[in-house]
Amino acid sequence: MNYAEAEKMLKKCGQEHVLAWWKKLDKAGRAALLEQVARIEPRSLTYCRQALAKGADVPDSSGGKAPKVAVLKGRALKDAVAVGEKELMKGRVAALLVAGGQGSRLGYDGPKGCYQIGPVTNAPLFYFHARKILARTIRYGAAIPFYVMTSEANNAATVKCFEENDYFGLNPDDVFFFTQGMWPGMTKDGKIIMDAPGHVFMSPDGHGGLLAALKRSGALADMKKRGIRSVFFFQVDNPLVEIADPAFIGYHVMNKSEYSLKLCAKRDPREKVGMAMRFGDIHRMVEYTELTDEQANRRTKDGRLYFLYGSPAIHVFDRAFLDREASRPMPVHLAFKKIPFVDAKGRVVKPSEPNAYKFEKFIFDILPKAKRTAFLAFEQKEEFSPVKNAEGNDSPATCRADMQAKWRRWFAEIGVKVPDGVPVEIDPAYAVDAEDLRSIGICLGAE
Repeated sequence: MNYAEAEKMLKKCGQEHVLAWWKKLDKAGRAALLEQVARIEPRSLTYCRQALAKGADVPDSSGGKAPKVAVLKGRALKDAVAVGEKELMKGRVAALLVAGGQGSRLGYDGPKGCYQIGPVTNAPLFYFHARKILARTIRYGAAIPFYVMTSEANNAATVKCFEENDYFGLNPDDVFFFTQGMWPGMTKDGKIIMDAPGHVFMSPDGHGGLLAALKRSGALADMKKRGIRSVFFFQVDNPLVEIADPAFIGYHVMNKSEYSLKLCAKRDPREKVGMAMRFGDIHRMVEYTELTDEQANRRTKDGRLYFLYGSPAIHVFDRAFLDREASRPMPVHLAFKKIPFVDAKGRVVKPSEPNAYKFEKFIFDILPKAKRTAFLAFEQKEEFSPVKNAEGNDSPATCRADMQAKWRRWFAEIGVKVPDGVPVEIDPAYAVDAEDLRSIGICLGAE
């Protein structure tokens, strides 16, 4: 894109102020600004302005009902596992990781996926995800292509991490990196924010942006070419997740679901997790902030929370469903934030109060579009311990403790006692469950 093309596009969108400081920029600065402008889609600006005009949309959740959530055991569990294993053996399953975040909240300068979480080895989060995929690949004799959504800020560092670690044992041909979209911040009147004379303030378009990114990058086309039918979605900060769990895959397929969710019991009525609710014939996700006090504390006859299950963002999608929805517009959500801006004299101002908006899309906004859905319960201690905060709950300390507790349960299940105080870590490619440990003949002094 050259200057004339940029000027024409920006004028058409009412954003010509983006080039106001053009004459004061050097050659490199001008090239960088034109590169930014070239990546701005006029259609996205229209969506953002429409969202501003509409304002924050808080849906009415008062008529919502609790969805039917399955707890698999006995014969039902065996049947689901059998179907899921068949899908894995036929190479119809892919893994999709959302990994666009940085580790800044953890005091780490780099992609969150590179953060060292291994209790013994200090292996990064990416290691545990990739090695689980490798384990399934070995067990079922078929590739599980791994699609990793990064951001512009961390893509190069993420790819480097995989390369320096030999892709953690995976075949590089089965790992597909792609970047999520970026949207400019805007003032209340819909003007793009410049956070420097030659730079547009941009922020990621949210995990819902993965649909457009999957299509734009060619990842969806690659899935179709490989014969993928089910796509297992998860987030980078949860090393306990059971990637491509055969029971979950099988339950999804058996129910002919387009969008399936794993849900876990909330620890308290106001836990900060979204909840799937049924509204007539459709389901949608309701944020914890949308719940009334009555809904949050409602109980069943046996004393359990009526809205018991929350979503930790562990999903399985039908690939054709993602393909269908990738071409359709999604709702845009507003976030009023403190965003640095350039004043009339070209000075950068750091506001003390929120002054402008960021825009995001949420993946669960396509839940109502699914023709069939399925919900499966799981135990939080087995599959969910995110690394979000530097200290306290959901921190590296609690995550490492939960990882080791899970591995210790595996050893106990096969009759091996690990001495108290001894750190524990199991390479996921070595064992993904207690049965794996049993089958390879673990011998650590069973008691």
